Amino acid sequence: MPKPLFSRVLYKISGEALMGNQGFGIDPNMVDRIVSDVIEAHELGISIALVVGGGNICRGVSLAIEGGDRVTFDHMGMLAIVINALALRTAFESRKVKVTLLSGLAVPQVCELFTQRALAIAREAGDIIIFAGGIGSPYFTSDTAAALRASEFGADVLIKGTQVDGIYSEDPQKNPDAERFDTLKHKDIIERGLHIMDASAVMLAEDNNIDLIVFSIHEKGGLMRVLLGQGRFTRVSQDRVRV
Repeated sequence: MPKPLFSRVLYKISGEALMGNQGFGIDPNMVDRIVSDVIEAHELGISIALVVGGGNICRGVSLAIEGGDRVTFDHMGMLAIVINALALRTAFESRKVKVTLLSGLAVPQVCELFTQRALAIAREAGDIIIFAGGIGSPYFTSDTAAALRASEFGADVLIKGTQVDGIYSEDPQKNPDAERFDTLKHKDIIERGLHIMDASAVMLAEDNNIDLIVFSIHEKGGLMRVLLGQGRFTRVSQDRVRV
Protein backbone atom coordinates (compact mmCIF):
# COMPACT_ATOMS: atom_id res chain seq x y z
CA MET A 1 0.00 0.00 0.00
CA PRO A 2 1.31 3.52 -0.79
CA LYS A 3 2.53 5.65 2.11
CA PRO A 4 -0.02 8.23 3.38
CA LEU A 5 0.68 11.83 2.42
CA PHE A 6 0.10 13.05 5.99
CA SER A 7 0.72 11.79 9.51
CA ARG A 8 -1.58 14.08 11.49
CA VAL A 9 -4.98 15.07 10.10
CA LEU A 10 -7.89 17.29 11.10
CA TYR A 11 -11.03 16.05 9.33
CA LYS A 12 -13.89 18.56 9.06
CA ILE A 13 -17.26 16.90 8.53
CA SER A 14 -20.24 18.99 7.51
CA GLY A 15 -23.31 18.63 9.69
CA GLU A 16 -25.41 18.26 6.54
CA ALA A 17 -23.46 15.11 5.65
CA LEU A 18 -24.83 13.38 8.75
CA MET A 19 -28.37 13.68 7.39
CA GLY A 20 -27.66 11.16 4.64
CA ASN A 21 -30.78 11.12 2.46
CA GLN A 22 -32.94 12.58 5.21
CA GLY A 23 -34.09 16.18 5.28
CA PHE A 24 -33.09 16.78 8.89
CA GLY A 25 -31.26 15.24 11.83
CA ILE A 26 -28.88 12.30 11.95
CA ASP A 27 -28.89 9.22 9.74
CA PRO A 28 -27.26 6.38 11.75
CA ASN A 29 -26.20 4.63 8.54
CA MET A 30 -24.34 7.72 7.36
CA VAL A 31 -22.69 8.16 10.74
CA ASP A 32 -21.59 4.52 10.64
CA ARG A 33 -20.14 4.97 7.15
CA ILE A 34 -18.18 8.09 8.11
CA VAL A 35 -16.87 6.41 11.25
CA SER A 36 -15.78 3.38 9.20
CA ASP A 37 -13.77 5.67 6.90
CA VAL A 38 -12.08 7.36 9.86
CA ILE A 39 -11.21 4.05 11.52
CA GLU A 40 -9.73 2.81 8.24
CA ALA A 41 -7.47 5.87 8.12
CA HIS A 42 -6.56 5.60 11.80
CA GLU A 43 -5.49 1.99 11.32
CA LEU A 44 -2.83 3.24 8.89
CA GLY A 45 -1.15 4.88 11.88
CA ILE A 46 -2.45 8.35 11.09
CA SER A 47 -3.21 10.60 14.06
CA ILE A 48 -6.67 11.97 13.35
CA ALA A 49 -9.05 14.46 14.93
CA LEU A 50 -12.54 15.47 13.84
CA VAL A 51 -14.57 18.66 13.80
CA VAL A 52 -18.22 18.36 12.83
CA GLY A 53 -20.66 21.09 11.89
CA GLY A 54 -24.23 21.44 13.12
CA GLY A 55 -26.14 22.43 10.00
CA ASN A 56 -28.26 19.28 10.00
CA ILE A 57 -29.88 20.49 13.22
CA CYS A 58 -29.37 24.24 13.53
CA ARG A 59 -27.41 26.92 11.65
CA GLY A 60 -27.02 29.91 13.94
CA VAL A 61 -25.94 32.28 11.17
CA SER A 62 -28.97 31.44 9.05
CA LEU A 63 -31.32 32.05 11.95
CA ALA A 64 -29.64 35.38 12.74
CA ILE A 65 -30.16 36.56 9.16
CA GLU A 66 -33.91 36.17 9.70
CA GLY A 67 -33.66 38.51 12.67
CA GLY A 68 -32.95 37.97 16.33
CA ASP A 69 -30.06 37.64 18.73
CA ARG A 70 -26.94 36.37 16.93
CA VAL A 71 -25.26 35.34 20.18
CA THR A 72 -28.18 33.12 21.21
CA PHE A 73 -28.47 31.58 17.76
CA ASP A 74 -24.74 30.86 17.65
CA HIS A 75 -24.96 29.09 20.99
CA MET A 76 -27.81 27.01 19.55
CA GLY A 77 -25.51 26.08 16.66
CA MET A 78 -22.75 25.07 19.07
CA LEU A 79 -25.16 22.84 20.96
CA ALA A 80 -26.15 21.23 17.66
CA ILE A 81 -22.47 20.48 17.06
CA VAL A 82 -22.24 18.83 20.48
CA ILE A 83 -25.21 16.61 19.60
CA ASN A 84 -23.52 15.51 16.37
CA ALA A 85 -20.23 14.90 18.17
CA LEU A 86 -21.99 12.68 20.71
CA ALA A 87 -23.47 10.64 17.86
CA LEU A 88 -20.01 10.17 16.37
CA ARG A 89 -18.49 9.24 19.73
CA THR A 90 -21.19 6.65 20.34
CA ALA A 91 -20.50 5.08 16.93
CA PHE A 92 -16.76 4.85 17.63
CA GLU A 93 -17.30 3.40 21.09
CA SER A 94 -19.70 0.79 19.72
CA ARG A 95 -16.71 -0.49 17.73
CA LYS A 96 -14.43 -0.46 20.78
CA VAL A 97 -12.32 2.35 19.31
CA LYS A 98 -10.65 4.72 21.78
CA VAL A 99 -12.03 8.22 21.33
CA THR A 100 -11.84 11.46 23.30
CA LEU A 101 -14.51 14.16 22.96
CA LEU A 102 -13.45 17.70 23.89
CA SER A 103 -15.89 20.61 23.73
CA GLY A 104 -15.14 24.31 23.41
CA LEU A 105 -18.58 24.92 24.94
CA ALA A 106 -18.85 23.85 28.58
CA VAL A 107 -21.32 20.97 28.83
CA PRO A 108 -19.69 18.90 31.60
CA GLN A 109 -22.60 16.49 31.95
CA VAL A 110 -21.89 15.01 28.52
CA CYS A 111 -18.25 15.69 27.59
CA GLU A 112 -14.94 17.08 28.76
CA LEU A 113 -14.09 20.75 28.29
CA PHE A 114 -11.37 21.43 25.71
CA THR A 115 -7.96 22.32 27.13
CA GLN A 116 -4.57 22.07 25.52
CA ARG A 117 -3.50 19.63 28.22
CA ALA A 118 -6.49 17.33 27.59
CA LEU A 119 -5.70 17.48 23.87
CA ALA A 120 -2.05 16.56 24.46
CA ILE A 121 -2.99 13.61 26.67
CA ALA A 122 -5.47 12.23 24.13
CA ARG A 123 -3.07 12.74 21.23
CA GLU A 124 -0.23 10.97 23.00
CA ALA A 125 -2.57 8.10 23.91
CA GLY A 126 -3.32 7.64 20.21
CA ASP A 127 -7.04 8.32 20.62
CA ILE A 128 -9.23 9.57 17.82
CA ILE A 129 -10.21 13.05 19.00
CA ILE A 130 -13.53 14.80 18.38
CA PHE A 131 -13.64 18.55 18.87
CA ALA A 132 -17.16 19.81 19.61
CA GLY A 133 -18.90 23.05 20.50
CA GLY A 134 -16.98 25.25 18.07
CA ILE A 135 -14.52 27.43 19.94
CA GLY A 136 -17.13 28.15 22.61
CA SER A 137 -17.74 31.74 21.49
CA PRO A 138 -20.30 33.28 19.10
CA TYR A 139 -19.46 34.88 15.75
CA PHE A 140 -17.10 32.07 14.72
CA THR A 141 -18.01 29.35 12.22
CA SER A 142 -17.25 25.65 12.54
CA ASP A 143 -14.73 26.14 9.69
CA THR A 144 -12.82 28.65 11.80
CA ALA A 145 -13.04 26.24 14.74
CA ALA A 146 -11.62 23.51 12.50
CA ALA A 147 -8.68 25.69 11.45
CA LEU A 148 -8.00 26.67 15.06
CA ARG A 149 -8.15 23.10 16.35
CA ALA A 150 -6.00 21.92 13.43
CA SER A 151 -3.37 24.45 14.52
CA GLU A 152 -3.57 23.37 18.17
CA PHE A 153 -3.53 19.70 17.17
CA GLY A 154 -0.41 20.24 15.05
CA ALA A 155 -2.14 18.91 11.93
CA ASP A 156 -0.34 18.65 8.59
CA VAL A 157 -3.62 19.10 6.74
CA LEU A 158 -7.23 20.11 7.24
CA ILE A 159 -9.42 17.83 5.13
CA LYS A 160 -12.97 19.02 4.50
CA GLY A 161 -15.61 16.53 3.44
CA THR A 162 -18.30 18.34 1.43
CA GLN A 163 -21.15 17.72 -0.98
CA VAL A 164 -18.85 18.03 -4.05
CA ASP A 165 -15.50 16.57 -5.14
CA GLY A 166 -13.35 19.66 -4.80
CA ILE A 167 -13.32 23.43 -5.05
CA TYR A 168 -15.20 25.08 -7.91
CA SER A 169 -15.50 28.65 -9.16
CA GLU A 170 -19.23 28.42 -8.43
CA ASP A 171 -21.60 25.89 -6.96
CA PRO A 172 -21.49 23.08 -9.55
CA GLN A 173 -24.93 21.91 -8.50
CA LYS A 174 -26.28 25.27 -9.68
CA ASN A 175 -23.88 25.85 -12.59
CA PRO A 176 -22.70 22.67 -14.37
CA ASP A 177 -20.12 24.77 -16.25
CA ALA A 178 -18.35 25.93 -13.09
CA GLU A 179 -14.56 25.62 -13.23
CA ARG A 180 -13.03 22.94 -11.00
CA PHE A 181 -9.57 23.39 -9.46
CA ASP A 182 -7.09 20.61 -8.73
CA THR A 183 -4.65 22.85 -6.86
CA LEU A 184 -4.78 26.32 -5.35
CA LYS A 185 -2.91 28.54 -2.95
CA HIS A 186 -4.57 29.78 0.22
CA LYS A 187 -4.64 33.34 -1.09
CA ASP A 188 -6.44 32.18 -4.26
CA ILE A 189 -9.50 31.22 -2.21
CA ILE A 190 -9.78 34.73 -0.78
CA GLU A 191 -8.83 36.63 -3.93
CA ARG A 192 -11.23 34.64 -6.12
CA GLY A 193 -14.03 34.77 -3.56
CA LEU A 194 -14.37 30.98 -3.48
CA HIS A 195 -16.97 30.10 -0.86
CA ILE A 196 -15.62 26.76 0.32
CA MET A 197 -14.43 28.07 3.69
CA ASP A 198 -14.59 31.45 5.40
CA ALA A 199 -11.63 33.81 5.06
CA SER A 200 -10.59 33.68 8.72
CA ALA A 201 -10.28 29.88 8.55
CA VAL A 202 -8.22 30.03 5.35
CA MET A 203 -5.87 32.68 6.73
CA LEU A 204 -5.42 30.79 10.00
CA ALA A 205 -4.50 27.64 8.08
CA GLU A 206 -2.07 29.58 5.89
CA ASP A 207 -0.43 31.25 8.89
CA ASN A 208 0.20 27.81 10.43
CA ASN A 209 1.36 26.12 7.20
CA ILE A 210 -1.62 23.78 7.13
CA ASP A 211 -2.71 22.44 3.75
CA LEU A 212 -6.41 22.26 2.92
CA ILE A 213 -8.03 19.43 1.00
CA VAL A 214 -11.64 19.38 -0.17
CA PHE A 215 -13.32 16.17 -1.38
CA SER A 216 -16.74 14.54 -1.56
CA ILE A 217 -17.75 12.93 1.71
CA HIS A 218 -20.36 10.83 -0.09
CA GLU A 219 -17.88 8.35 -1.59
CA LYS A 220 -17.25 5.35 0.61
CA GLY A 221 -13.52 5.00 1.26
CA GLY A 222 -12.94 8.50 -0.08
CA LEU A 223 -10.98 9.65 2.96
CA MET A 224 -8.49 6.81 2.58
CA ARG A 225 -8.02 7.57 -1.12
CA VAL A 226 -7.34 11.22 -0.36
CA LEU A 227 -4.77 10.31 2.28
CA LEU A 228 -3.01 8.08 -0.24
CA GLY A 229 -3.06 10.81 -2.91
CA GLN A 230 -5.73 9.07 -4.96
CA GLY A 231 -9.25 9.95 -6.10
CA ARG A 232 -10.64 13.41 -6.87
CA PHE A 233 -10.00 16.35 -4.59
CA THR A 234 -8.64 19.88 -4.52
CA ARG A 235 -5.46 20.55 -2.57
CA VAL A 236 -4.68 24.03 -1.24
CA SER A 237 -1.07 24.59 -0.26
CA GLN A 238 1.65 27.22 -0.21
CA ASP A 239 3.42 25.74 -3.23
CA ARG A 240 0.58 24.42 -5.43
CA VAL A 241 1.65 20.84 -4.73
CA ARG A 242 0.37 18.34 -7.30
CA VAL A 243 -0.38 14.74 -6.31
